[in-house]
Amino acid sequence: MNMFKKFSPIWFAVVFIWAKTVLVSFIGFNLPAENWLDVLFMIFSPVGTIMIILGISFYFKKKVKPGAIFFTMVILTSVLYADLLYYRFYTDFVTVPILFQFKNVGGIGPSTIELISPWDLLLFADLILFLLIYMKKNVKTAFAVTSRVKKVYGGVAAILVAGTIGLGMMKVPHLFAESYNRLQLVKNIGLYQYHLFDIGVAAFQPLNRAFATASDAEASAEYVGAIEKKPSDYFGAANGMNVVLISMESTQNFVINQKVNGNEITPFLNSLIKDSFYFSHVYDQTAQGKTSDSEFMVDTGLYPLSSGSAFVRKTDNTYKSLPDILSAKGHYYAAVFHGNDASFWNRDAMYKSFGYDRYFSKADYSVTDDNSVNYGIKDIPFFQQSIPFLEKIQQPFYARFITLTNHFPFLLEEKDQFISEADTSEMVVNRYVTTVRYQDEAIKKFFQELKEKGLYENTMFVLYGDHYGISDKYEHGVLELLNQEDKLVNRMKLQSVPVIIHVPGVEGKTFSNIGGEVDIRATVLHLLGIDPEENFSFAQNLFTRDPHHPVVFRDGSFIANDYLYSAGRCFRNDTEEEVDISKCEPSIKIARKELGLSDDIVNGDLLRFLE
Repeated sequence: MNMFKKFSPIWFAVVFIWAKTVLVSFIGFNLPAENWLDVLFMIFSPVGTIMIILGISFYFKKKVKPGAIFFTMVILTSVLYADLLYYRFYTDFVTVPILFQFKNVGGIGPSTIELISPWDLLLFADLILFLLIYMKKNVKTAFAVTSRVKKVYGGVAAILVAGTIGLGMMKVPHLFAESYNRLQLVKNIGLYQYHLFDIGVAAFQPLNRAFATASDAEASAEYVGAIEKKPSDYFGAANGMNVVLISMESTQNFVINQKVNGNEITPFLNSLIKDSFYFSHVYDQTAQGKTSDSEFMVDTGLYPLSSGSAFVRKTDNTYKSLPDILSAKGHYYAAVFHGNDASFWNRDAMYKSFGYDRYFSKADYSVTDDNSVNYGIKDIPFFQQSIPFLEKIQQPFYARFITLTNHFPFLLEEKDQFISEADTSEMVVNRYVTTVRYQDEAIKKFFQELKEKGLYENTMFVLYGDHYGISDKYEHGVLELLNQEDKLVNRMKLQSVPVIIHVPGVEGKTFSNIGGEVDIRATVLHLLGIDPEENFSFAQNLFTRDPHHPVVFRDGSFIANDYLYSAGRCFRNDTEEEVDISKCEPSIKIARKELGLSDDIVNGDLLRFLE
């Protein structure tokens, strides 16, 4: 410790914060480094911002300065650790909007505890060391800093920050235009500079609506109108029928027709597929809003926001939602059934904006300790208690059911397990199998009861996985279960979610063409026989979707018929061979265009000009 006493406390703080930021970047975030230049960027990009933030302590009095440096170290460490925990499950970084919807991503509970590692304590070791060394009275003189040192320190910090940003923009010309690609941003300008940029974006976000004009709306409408809408033989196949949407929590496509110890994980869904339209290559396109993002896409045909959730941030917007369209075209009654708090993800406010007539939430159900787990009422009692509500609403109806049981960390009592856990090296994956199987059983019972109540024959059922359940941290367990190699292409394809559309009396068929969750809306309207021309959205009918049009993910990556693109790398879709990035450039431009236009529409509330 005597060695550290001679070491200026400000440099102690800079070095230790910088060192653990670099270690977390390489080990915790596992940021991809394609070449030595990437490595250098990730090593040196945080330094300048760390110096500037800690340099604020120069302007405190000598007595206060130790506390100021320590407090700043605590703040920076907290930001780093929050990012690490968030990244472990979502493979993403914390944004300002997500801080205001913290309760919607789980708060502190079983989900968060599952992500904590004993090794995390090392992140706080330097704070303890600082207290032991520098908070003593006999070393307070070490905090004195001359004006010359301040100038040199500030100049070096400014050069490092400006140099990092400049070189980052030279390396990635569309760096800030693609700010939705947070991994790319963090890798090229540094974690703390990303957070400062994010704060700036959030601060100026309200101006988007204030300065939006009708001409902005017309530009978006022109692009959307140019997307070709191809006909199919299924147009109007469900004309006039009720619509039941079942949002299957955290359900990924790999569970379909998959067995564990000789038993099917989804026996009912497997049997339903035989008499349904099954789209086997539809991908999760949600962002930080997860389930609320999937709802947003299905109801609006727009992409979710990159940062935060539209359900929380944009409830006052004008939308061309499915409930509004169905109400106008077929006098449909729209309702949502969900066993969680009405305010969770701000649903009570957003459903009003979407034009729903009724929202059946936790207050409408009998929820007890015995019939609930994790985030709320279990799926079997949820569906059972929903039937009487469904019987009473007027027909035709558009009803969305949101399940809960199959939610991370996938907890389920033995009495509710219809299948034994999987036997992989990852316990989260092993438990996931049991909660998916429980959900499958719940849906089976729901169908049976609808048949008994006479509500089955005249109803079209749309079942879809709302988003991934197994995050990047645990995907090795899924690849082990599927006996697949652990490589980027296989992990990317795991983002496929099942989409099953069952129309009683209509022969089923499996479609292997690619699509995204945003396309569900156009497909539903197509089956109901509603012309899509006036229904502003980026959705394409899944029956005839252009195979060369990329399925765009919220971070700018995509899957197309020929190529897929992720983490700055381009691959052939068939051979999984990595190819030159130029092969992916046309689709990268489409992704940038569509995400930008969709953000303009939502952030600028442009649909108000098209009413």
